[in-house]
Amino acid sequence: MKPEQIIILCVFAFFVVLEILRTHFFSKPGQTRDDAVVEIFSGTTLALITQPFVLLAGGVVAMMLAPSAEGALSAWPLIAQFALLLVFDDMTQYWWHRASHTVPWLYKLHRPHHNAEYLSVRVVYRNNIFYYVMMPGLWLSGALIYLGLGWAYAIYLVVKMTVIIGAHSDVRWDAPLYRIKWLSPVMWVVERTISTPATHGAHHGKHADDGITNYKGNFGNLLFFWDVLFGTAKITRQYPEKMGVENLPATSVGEQLFWPLIRVKTEGENRNPAPVAPIAVSQAGR
Repeated sequence: MKPEQIIILCVFAFFVVLEILRTHFFSKPGQTRDDAVVEIFSGTTLALITQPFVLLAGGVVAMMLAPSAEGALSAWPLIAQFALLLVFDDMTQYWWHRASHTVPWLYKLHRPHHNAEYLSVRVVYRNNIFYYVMMPGLWLSGALIYLGLGWAYAIYLVVKMTVIIGAHSDVRWDAPLYRIKWLSPVMWVVERTISTPATHGAHHGKHADDGITNYKGNFGNLLFFWDVLFGTAKITRQYPEKMGVENLPATSVGEQLFWPLIRVKTEGENRNPAPVAPIAVSQAGR
């Protein structure tokens, strides 16, 4: 196991312990047996198969396109390497995430992440297996590693996953900081820079009319700044009471993990149903 993987595992374990102690990690509100199956399978598959495969494949493609460019960017300053990763990994993931809430078939791949009626570190890696296979940022990161950004990517990944894990946890680390008046200017910057439990929790809310939920925004992963920059940010410093999806037909474990290979036929569905308008999907789910 690589050093960055060990650190990320420790960060994840830290938040698991916090949730065990404070928010019932093993018994979240509204959870079902299916939730545990989806979370365990998707997380394990991503860590052991999908992510290593896609990063390697991205490097192989880069080698085929530019066989003499291996390590070409290794002498760049670390800050420049981080900037490349923020643009080609984190910003592209913002747009991939945003597209997944507007394009109907992409939402099918992303819906498992929102199907749980709770927020927790348990849902960090919860997606259809093809969601990550097709994620542009992973392919581009593999290419950047081939170009010499291996060490920068390791450091970047630790920072990114720490933010993402913390933003998904229902142990709201930002809540007590909002209550400290002299920290208000600092938190103003923080919540517009990285994802927090408040800003990302709004993205996972279930009811659009609660004044907090933001179905069509708060897509950022590491940087919430992309939402600020591209006009999809909603900052309330509050947390939705309900999480999940509404006004969508029931699904199954198989469909969540393997759509389109496995599909659940809903009541009244035709063999060749008409495409769903993107706006309908974006209003229905996060």
